[in-house]
Amino acid sequence: MNILILGGGGREHALAWAVMQNPKCDRLIVAPGNAGIAQIADCASLDICDGTAVVEFAGANSIGFVIIGPEAPLAAGVADDLRDAGVLVFGPSKAAARLEASKAFTKEICTAVDAPTAGYAHFTDVAAARAYLADHPLPVVIKADGLAAGKGVVIATEREEALKAVDDMMGGAFGAAGAEVVIEEFMEGEEASFFVLCDGDAVLPIGTAQDHKRIGEGDTGPNTGGMGAYSPAPVMDDAVVAATLERIVKPTMAEMTRRGTPFQGVLFVGLMIADGRPRLVEYNVRFGDPECQCLMMRLGAQALDLMLACAEGRLAEAQVNWAHDHAMCVVMAAAGYPGAYEKGSIIGGLDALEGDSFSMMFHAGTATRDGRMVAAGGRVLGATARGATLAEARQRAYGMVDAVDWPQGVFRRDIGWRAL
Repeated sequence: MNILILGGGGREHALAWAVMQNPKCDRLIVAPGNAGIAQIADCASLDICDGTAVVEFAGANSIGFVIIGPEAPLAAGVADDLRDAGVLVFGPSKAAARLEASKAFTKEICTAVDAPTAGYAHFTDVAAARAYLADHPLPVVIKADGLAAGKGVVIATEREEALKAVDDMMGGAFGAAGAEVVIEEFMEGEEASFFVLCDGDAVLPIGTAQDHKRIGEGDTGPNTGGMGAYSPAPVMDDAVVAATLERIVKPTMAEMTRRGTPFQGVLFVGLMIADGRPRLVEYNVRFGDPECQCLMMRLGAQALDLMLACAEGRLAEAQVNWAHDHAMCVVMAAAGYPGAYEKGSIIGGLDALEGDSFSMMFHAGTATRDGRMVAAGGRVLGATARGATLAEARQRAYGMVDAVDWPQGVFRRDIGWRAL
């Protein structure tokens, strides 16, 4: 079949790489893609948030299956437009995508099903939010209600910092995403990511991971979209997985179906785990980045079979065939990220990294200029490897990092330190 993947980052390169391993894929198109994706698939210029344009493109290119990578097209209802046109699609409806698109909606669902999560308050008025913070215990977590590209969260340890976060968010720092805010209690524990496929009825776990959000080693400095990840997450033992499914995931999916908005796609369950008890931090309705790179490296060709089973409502008969392996992704970013950074610096050494089922350099923000690979984003590359142990995966991943000739690139040397 001909397959279309929407998106152009490291997540989509990893998805494309896995899909291309499967003989069911005849032709793969990625829109818009990037310079790395262009080496393994066709890339197309397309407004991926315009459902009409995506449907027309799918028809013109005889697309049999669409995989939606980022959250923005999901929140825009592109999956609905494709389903209405009879195109098989992997990704939730606009209504179900509210689990990521609105923090307040997720909290409402948690309350309805008594899922363990942080205590919270929801505000549409800046004065009311400031008054609430006047005597609220610190630290406190302040979140823009809508989609803010992973940047709309502030953990405030000082009163003035908390008030400034509210003023900034509700003052337009994140556009419409910050018009409403959710203020949460700060949860102690260890964070982990849990990924499940859902077809509106059945639920199938497909992996765990942990990532490193801060730019600096030792988990210091500002938050980023993710500077590295590893899978599986040691903290996600069988008991924690079972508790997460029974207390959080399955009740949420049942509530979504009860409301007439069944969820179909991948649910990224962000957790805080303390004393073996998981609590929900947030839901995302797509694969995480860079967690996706680790998961695809471990799943390989079966990733397409699992996504097809999910889209076709056959998830109850599907199963994941896991190797007892580990994977790690080390992100290489442009100097200055997550703040201001320069684009256009030349990246050398990539041609020598051929890639195989044990190591792959996934591209996130790259382009070609005069025949040379250049940086075109904040997070630029994801050196991803697997091994029999996490230490082995780490050695392979950093071997790729060290082979890259990019003086303007920055990365962390301590990815996986919690587990190692």
